[in-house]
Amino acid sequence: MFRKDPLQIIVFQTYGTANHLYLRGRAIEDETIDLEQKGAFKLLFNAWKRFETDEIKHAKLRVKIGDDRFNYVTTDNRGYFLLDQRVNDLNKYANDEGWVKFEFSYEEEQLTRTIQAENRFPGEMLIPCANAKFGVITDIDDTILHTGLTSILKWRVLINTLLTSAGKRLPLEDAPELYHLLHQGKTRHEANPIFYVSHSPWNLYRYLEYFLKKNNFPKGPIILRNFPKPFSKKFKNEKPQKQKEIIGILKTYPKLKFILIGDSGEHDPYIYKEVAEAFPDRILAIYLRHVNHSKKMIKVAELYKNYKTTDVLLVESTQQAISHARNHGFI
Repeated sequence: MFRKDPLQIIVFQTYGTANHLYLRGRAIEDETIDLEQKGAFKLLFNAWKRFETDEIKHAKLRVKIGDDRFNYVTTDNRGYFLLDQRVNDLNKYANDEGWVKFEFSYEEEQLTRTIQAENRFPGEMLIPCANAKFGVITDIDDTILHTGLTSILKWRVLINTLLTSAGKRLPLEDAPELYHLLHQGKTRHEANPIFYVSHSPWNLYRYLEYFLKKNNFPKGPIILRNFPKPFSKKFKNEKPQKQKEIIGILKTYPKLKFILIGDSGEHDPYIYKEVAEAFPDRILAIYLRHVNHSKKMIKVAELYKNYKTTDVLLVESTQQAISHARNHGFI
């Protein structure tokens, strides 16, 4: 008989307010994936384990915040959970940059097998601090991490994701510098929140979290997407999940303005343009990184031709974005 893997709870870095608790994560078996793994076969096996997850369905989880606050949430058919509720003041639990620490655990009476870490799984939620002058919503793929989304048949994406460890992936040149400057703001003490919003699936959460931390990007909520269910239909005029998440952030912080950062290779130019038009007084600037695909660049240039709603910069280097941000008083 095969021995079952221990249980774990992957808690996603998320965001909320002093009176809005918004926690996300997933309960699955622990496959002990090594993010620094070497060797093509082992990397492929790790990639398989990321997507062939053994989720813990309908599990009752307990969350503790500070010493005196408990809540409960139950996982769905795929092991995901979402705790979205109004609460009393959470600011007393936040550190200087607005991060609130909490802890998840399985309900002990439900457990029938071994778990790790003494049934304690930490997480964090961001409440942007009062010093913040603006927020940043940024893509990840081909914006700060080269993936090859514009390559023929997406072959470069497969090589980078399946055959390269998170520890070996490199950020685009000067990207960490740009994000730290924006995070610090003009006074260097603003703690402007950075939201990493990607079309990548939640299965890659730890991979991307590790990449961001290893390459010294500012810590921020990481918002990915669920894989669509087989044969699920998309309603006519339904907005992409990424666009819904961005709008959710804007509505959560109605007094905060934002800079949008993405690339010109896929959907960012169209999503960002719609967002800027829907919230014309909330978007300070749009930075779109140049991709090596002439037809896509021509389409993007035409899309923003004579566009006046907000500043749009098509950048070939990160330093161009840094220069623009400095000239406009963002940094």
